Amino acid sequence: MSQTTTVARFKPRMVLFDLDGTLIDSVPDLHVAVNAMQAELGNPERRQADVRDWVGNGIERLVERALTNSLDGKPDPAVFDEAMPLFRRAYAESNGKHSKVFDGVIEGLDFVQALGLPIGCVTNKVETFTLPLLEQTGLKDYFEVVISGDTLSLKKPDPAPLIYSAGWFHVHPSEALMIGDSVSDVKAARAADFSIICMSYGYNHGEDIRNYDPDAVIDSMTELAGLVGR
Repeated sequence: MSQTTTVARFKPRMVLFDLDGTLIDSVPDLHVAVNAMQAELGNPERRQADVRDWVGNGIERLVERALTNSLDGKPDPAVFDEAMPLFRRAYAESNGKHSKVFDGVIEGLDFVQALGLPIGCVTNKVETFTLPLLEQTGLKDYFEVVISGDTLSLKKPDPAPLIYSAGWFHVHPSEALMIGDSVSDVKAARAADFSIICMSYGYNHGEDIRNYDPDAVIDSMTELAGLVGR
């Protein structure tokens, strides 16, 4: 009887992971911070479901959306300037307290690590909040490099953080794989010449990530074992 051999669809020389919505469900922390900010401003509370749709483009855009209760809203600049330090203070207090590593993530990271592939994290979250969150969730030691939203002058969907990471690992972008959850990850990967796998459960402003044609969509990182090899 012949034996069927599964051939890996992706054979990268390095793998980058997005953070929020890919590795960690951080919306509960962000929701607490948004409503603490709103309370100090005398504004109404926002729903967690709305915050879930607003995240993914950095905290500045989240605050703008929370203030206007709209995905595309732009608040009065003076109100925004008052709100930002309130949000930063509130998020510094809530960061990591309610976040949860998604099911399957540890297994996925262990699998990629066992392949001997270098692993990095690229997020739009600023370093002040990124590193403590990775530390508190026990994920920090998986990553050889962490590129936060303020590490460079540009962030996703610009390809710069991905290209920088490829250079850091001395890997050509065409031999690199990004694992994310949003249209920003897809746009950055396409512009950087990375392959891109997206998680079906992530934060993508309420849209199905399949609409943006990543190379693959998976429901759990345990599925990486059937897709990625050397």
